[in-house]
Amino acid sequence: MYSKLIILSLFVTLTIATTCTNPQIKQTFFSTEDATIVSQIAYITEFTLKCSNSAQIQLFAEVGGKLTPVVRVGDDKYQVSWNEEIKKSKSGTHTIRLFDEESFAAVRKAQRSGEDIQSVKGFSTLNVSHPGAYNGPWINSELLATGLVLFVGYIAFSQRSKILS
Repeated sequence: MYSKLIILSLFVTLTIATTCTNPQIKQTFFSTEDATIVSQIAYITEFTLKCSNSAQIQLFAEVGGKLTPVVRVGDDKYQVSWNEEIKKSKSGTHTIRLFDEESFAAVRKAQRSGEDIQSVKGFSTLNVSHPGAYNGPWINSELLATGLVLFVGYIAFSQRSKILS
């Protein structure tokens, strides 16, 4: 009898300890801003998660409809990263939905039953702003130099023909 009670209380304690109460999230974000020599844009979000009960939880993220694990990079520090092709990459706000183990199980259940995972309430949401990537100048310097040489040559020859006539 007592052993069952001890096991039950231990199970309740472990269940409560794995749930983050009153989460506080602070985030930083980095993305590739120069796309002149790369084929994909990299996005990296690093955030700290502090729970009032000091729980250490496993997190998962949904970015652009794709699920990915969240990597723990230190005490209370997590990181989400992904890549996109330059042509598919867009500037603006990107939303990252975070799921704890309980909400991730609900996402997997929704996927199995063919439901939309957007209906599942996540653990938290991060919004990151990507300013866009620089793809180089509108006109290449070689093309600009060629055009300038042709223009100066045209002016020189037209002035020469006026002087000779």
